[in-house]
Amino acid sequence: MKATMDAAGRIVIPKPLRQRLHLVAGEALVIRERDGRLEIEPAPTPMALEARSGGVVAVPREPLPPLTDEIVRETLERSRR
Repeated sequence: MKATMDAAGRIVIPKPLRQRLHLVAGEALVIRERDGRLEIEPAPTPMALEARSGGVVAVPREPLPPLTDEIVRETLERSRR
C-alpha cells in the first residue's frame, strides 16, 4: 500500500490496513526509525502490578475494549504465519 505525507508531516494509514490491525482513531502509536525505515506500532498498554490471592498479576491502568472471538482468531492466524 502507498501513502503520501502532507506538508505537516502527517501520514494517513489506509483504511483496510487500519481495519486488519484493529487501529482506531485516537489510539497512541509508537514510531521509531530502524535501519533507515519507519516502524509504527500500537503503544504498549500501561500496566500496574497488583498482589492478588494467587500471586502478583499485571492489571491495565486504563479500561481496555472487550476481547472478541474475532480478535482472538485473527491474532492466532497472524502468529501462525
